[in-house]
Amino acid sequence: MALLAGCAGGASVDKGSVIDLTHAFNEKTVYWPTAKRFELKRVSHGRNPDGMWYASNDYSASEHGGTHLDAPIHFAEGKRSTAEIPVKHLMGPARVIDIRGACAGDRDHRLSVHDVNEHEASHGLIEPGSVVLVLTGFGQFYPDVQRYLGSDVRGSAADLHFPGIGGDAARLLVKRRIHLVGIDTASLDHGPSKDFEAHRVLGEADIPGLENLAQLERLPPTGATVIALPMKIEGGTGGPCRVIAFLP
Repeated sequence: MALLAGCAGGASVDKGSVIDLTHAFNEKTVYWPTAKRFELKRVSHGRNPDGMWYASNDYSASEHGGTHLDAPIHFAEGKRSTAEIPVKHLMGPARVIDIRGACAGDRDHRLSVHDVNEHEASHGLIEPGSVVLVLTGFGQFYPDVQRYLGSDVRGSAADLHFPGIGGDAARLLVKRRIHLVGIDTASLDHGPSKDFEAHRVLGEADIPGLENLAQLERLPPTGATVIALPMKIEGGTGGPCRVIAFLP
């Protein structure tokens, strides 16, 4: 966290050392097929009668769309809501587990215990307090809904196909005592999931998740520091999130 301390003290940060892992919110933002999509309404955009410039918008959307956070309560009764997540659990040293090869051959691939073990064999055990990011390669398809989700039928989630996290892998990450997990797809669970096991396992452990992340391929397997700051919605089950990574 030395870099963060330097920033807090007023030191400048080389722009090349910071990666924005967030997709912009607009009319193309990808939402779950059954969720309310992002809407922006211009309220004012011009000069008033006194010549003063004033611009303001109203917006509305589901908590769960675009680059956003899933609070544990999303799939785990009694667990933390968005505003209750400790800030220290929204940042930490990043581990990027690259499963692009497997996902290129199987749109429904789920991060497995074997995938995690392979990563740890090369980079060491995942430390407690880590932010684990799953790189599937599907971020390259965003915001093409058909290629990204496997189906562009609004109102139906019956035929989605994209990678996610398997239940056994989720349980292993819980054992590693990570603080936060994220993925460059629309859900922690793979597209065809009906029981949302990864969400439930991680939620029961009070581990929040990040979905629809961008540019994970620009991060090293270890060494980066990630900060994810969602809108602090009291009682929220999630929320839009700005996620950044500081490179080593």
